[in-house]
Amino acid sequence: MAHYTFITFAPIQSFIEKSRKLRDLYGASLILSYLSQKLIEAVEEKGGTVISPGLSNIKEGMPNRILLTGDFSEEDAKQALKDAWSDVLDVCQAWLEEQVKEFRENQNKPNYNYTWESEWDKWKGKTWEVFWGTGDSPEAARKDLENRKLARQWTAINWIGESSSLSGADAISYPRMAGEGINFIDGNYKKIPTINLEEVKEFYQDLFVVLNLSKSQWKYYSPDTEIEGKFIGEKEFLSIPELVKRLITVDREDTNESITDTLKIDSPSNFGDIIRRASDPKKSSQTQTDKDISGHWTGWFMGDGDKMGDVLQNIATNPNETEEERDRKLKEFSEDVRNWGLKLQEDFPEGLGRVIYAGGDDFLGVLYSDKIEAPIPAIQAYEWLGELHEEWDELRKIVRDKYQQNLTVSVGFVWVAPGVPQRDVLQHCREAEKRSKSLGRDRITIRVVFNNGQYVQWTTPWKYLNILERYRDLEDGQNWTHIYQDLAHLKSRRAMGFGLDRINLTTEEDNEDRKDEIEETIYDYRDRVLNFLEIYFPGVLQILESTKNQKEIVASFEERSKRAEELIYWADNLISVGWHLFSNKNNVSSNPSNDV
Repeated sequence: MAHYTFITFAPIQSFIEKSRKLRDLYGASLILSYLSQKLIEAVEEKGGTVISPGLSNIKEGMPNRILLTGDFSEEDAKQALKDAWSDVLDVCQAWLEEQVKEFRENQNKPNYNYTWESEWDKWKGKTWEVFWGTGDSPEAARKDLENRKLARQWTAINWIGESSSLSGADAISYPRMAGEGINFIDGNYKKIPTINLEEVKEFYQDLFVVLNLSKSQWKYYSPDTEIEGKFIGEKEFLSIPELVKRLITVDREDTNESITDTLKIDSPSNFGDIIRRASDPKKSSQTQTDKDISGHWTGWFMGDGDKMGDVLQNIATNPNETEEERDRKLKEFSEDVRNWGLKLQEDFPEGLGRVIYAGGDDFLGVLYSDKIEAPIPAIQAYEWLGELHEEWDELRKIVRDKYQQNLTVSVGFVWVAPGVPQRDVLQHCREAEKRSKSLGRDRITIRVVFNNGQYVQWTTPWKYLNILERYRDLEDGQNWTHIYQDLAHLKSRRAMGFGLDRINLTTEEDNEDRKDEIEETIYDYRDRVLNFLEIYFPGVLQILESTKNQKEIVASFEERSKRAEELIYWADNLISVGWHLFSNKNNVSSNPSNDV
């Protein structure tokens, strides 16, 4: 009987979710894939066999949960991860110090006196925690790993000084951050003496120039030089991990060897063209380049396979197969999923945007046009969502036929106005994807976000997404204003449950005696809403009057009256999202003042 080992590390989610810029997110993804790859290489060097993830020779999008057979101890795993992360930190630190030194020499300034070595060393051992489990079967190894997770041993780094402007969670990294010069007075201390605070500002001004200008431009630099903050903002102060996530995305042809070259990480080529910049009123149309997408609405999608752990468990515990067959299928399944992610990236339609990362079933991308005169219309973004699900259905069919498992995906799609900060866009993506999962999985949430932060959203099972295409106005056209005005009128009258925050009031004690009456009212509202939809979406009544289909749409609600209530909200959101997506071909307006 084979001996199995499961390995993973943490914190993955917080490392990713602290990202406030697309560059942070991409850098985090590169680092996580690199660390997983180094763990796999260490396993293979020890003579172990990696079952999952498949395609272990492809670094990009490498998952961080590793199943293997062979002798690979917990200490081996900890050391391999520490060594890999230490290499990342050492290379970034050395590269940064060298670049800043060259710049300051170019500006005839003395180099900094670096005393921050101990702070970089602290992060080598206190960033990640390894979880390791073992057993006589993959499932036993997984359970052992989960049990060990309950006894966490990770400790945070104590630090003195000002906190990062990005997360506020860790100290600002700068040359003399090790704590020298801290003055204790009457039991209190000055966080950073004035001289050090000035050094912080000077250092980050240097970084602003070094990272955002090529070396050939340094000699022309002056404080009045206009610089676009691609890699770092002029007023950003980052912690060491945050700075590393930015540095890992630097791909500069004017350096002898880039960070990614040294670490042998696939270079993030053409990264700049996926940065969605907000409108800048100071920038005239004459200065805008073809690759400047200021003023465009853009679409962001984030997706993740549903209950992948359960699928793996079912394959690993199939009683009708031998241990050897189960191991082979686990490996093949991982390869099939990773191949799907690679295909998603490679076959992405040219001129429509790009996939930022795809770790198999886990992916993030953006839809945009790099032509200032031709923004991506909302209808094209919507059509691509259908294509995305068709591609997922191809994988779903493979998994069903080969492994007798049903593999579904939940996606959050955000159609966002050009003035929304990028950090907010990423947060909307996470929330939209989370909503798809929490409301029953195998769903998509479409969220339309406006410049003032307001949004409308609609969550639906994938199979009902194409209801939007059934729309016909009263003149047999597709003018969404007709239904939107009707909805506004119904809301103003609180008719059919529209415009009410909550319809079901049976939880209040004074309404218990009227429970049956209230429920019948809700059912009556629901039936009227379905008939209202039939007017504008011919044929939808036949689909939605089925109790089975209604249950599927609002799967997260068990109570019948609650499902009826939620179906009304579902119809309301369908109309609101449909109007904002399709009423204006290019969505040039970002003013939600007509929201009802």
